[in-house]
Amino acid sequence: MPLRVDDEQSVNMDKLTQLQDCIEQLLLIMKLSVVQLVQRSDFKRVSDAIPITKSRPKEKVDPPAKFEENKRELIVDLVRKAKQIELLIDSLPLPEPEGSQALRLEALEAELQKQNAEYKVAVERASLYIPLKVGLAVDRPFTGLLHRDITRAFRELTDISAGLDP
Repeated sequence: MPLRVDDEQSVNMDKLTQLQDCIEQLLLIMKLSVVQLVQRSDFKRVSDAIPITKSRPKEKVDPPAKFEENKRELIVDLVRKAKQIELLIDSLPLPEPEGSQALRLEALEAELQKQNAEYKVAVERASLYIPLKVGLAVDRPFTGLLHRDITRAFRELTDISAGLDP
């Protein structure tokens, strides 16, 4: 069964939602990676002119081998999420050219005008038919008081039928 346009748009919107979620996850991974790298490493001297004035407790600092292992794991997580984002982006449809967008919008505008004209005809027919059907005055044009007139007619009908019940 081929996809309808609505189904295709729904699938693409789902992909956009997945993409948004993946980007949020990637940012979270990046944030947690920075936190992990900063909190689990010790300060190192980078220049003889700059002394180290702070240190972390040894139990909070990972040994160099463990630190390198954690860095590799963080890199793998980042790369995996980046690849997932890349695949989602590649699966999105190509943007529609401006020319075809303009043609589609013109067709939608024409359809809207056609539907609007049909609606106006239906309203005009209803304004002439309903007052005749329920016995209301027809000598005035439809002025938006249709609801009031119909409500009044139904009240009169229910009052009449209420008087008929024994």
